[in-house]
Amino acid sequence: MGSITLENVNKSFGGHAVIPDASLQIEDGAFVVFVGPSGCGKSTLLRLIAGLEDTTSGVIKLDGLDVTSKGPAHRGLAMVFQSYALYPHMTVRENINFPLKMAKTDKAVADKKVADAARVLNLTDYLDRKPGMLSGGQRQRVAIGRAIVREPKAFLFDEPLSNLDAALRVNMRLEITELHQQLKTTMVYVTHDQVEAMTMADKIVVLNAGRIEQYGTPMELYRTPANRFVAGFIGSPRMNFLEGAAAEPYRAHSIGVRPEHLGISKESGAWKGTVGVAEHLGSDTFLHVHLEGSGTHTVRTDGERDFHHGDVVWLTPDASRIYRFDAEGQALRGA
Repeated sequence: MGSITLENVNKSFGGHAVIPDASLQIEDGAFVVFVGPSGCGKSTLLRLIAGLEDTTSGVIKLDGLDVTSKGPAHRGLAMVFQSYALYPHMTVRENINFPLKMAKTDKAVADKKVADAARVLNLTDYLDRKPGMLSGGQRQRVAIGRAIVREPKAFLFDEPLSNLDAALRVNMRLEITELHQQLKTTMVYVTHDQVEAMTMADKIVVLNAGRIEQYGTPMELYRTPANRFVAGFIGSPRMNFLEGAAAEPYRAHSIGVRPEHLGISKESGAWKGTVGVAEHLGSDTFLHVHLEGSGTHTVRTDGERDFHHGDVVWLTPDASRIYRFDAEGQALRGA
């Protein structure tokens, strides 16, 4: 079992509340991603769950038991950090086995756990190598293997892919997601990359200035964002926002339209603009269109569409995909 419950958790440093008031229920076996901009408190919240930081107030429960005052070693959790933190003089086998050695686990039992973890992580052929002989992705898998052998109630990942290049990040993202499918163990994963969050998570926690803005499935956050912050953070490229005259017909302070929900034409449409930068990605092209009086907006269109810098164009939003927000940035529902 690995359910995690936060009840009105607060963390303050001096007089500054980094986490003002967080309440959250993470179900057993779920893959939950904490996402948000730098400094939003996502790593602090993870460290509170791990016991690496003390709460200022509030309660943290694991499987219904209050562990708020328990140290990291007594929570039954395993954490994987951004840095691999491997022992360079030890082999892969010895690194993975290290927590079992510290726990004085029977050698036969430990050997089997190490072999099983290596098989799951495709490290069997590398067990007798040292970390210096491995790629970044392989080193991160060794760090994960060291967590797996502990058979924790939940895995906590603190931006584990940040040190990898773009191609390795994609590969490791797939491997960690597949690992979750195999182990069926609760995983809580911190990232600033909303693409990682959307592609990996069962549920996403969007944080802003230490506050939980919304908690839900990736598609819930994409389709029904609770406010303008979530709407602008989830989705790539980010949502376009318009105010003033463009929002008035929709009885809103501001409206949002995703790049994929904007039609573009050289003949006619709702909003007149001029093409600026065009980013050609093969199957898709992202056009940055300067609208008169409302700034630059992004349009996602077919990669074969023929638009060039300086072209005069018209944009038309999909009327069924317009998001409405009040003056405080809260989503407006209904007609």
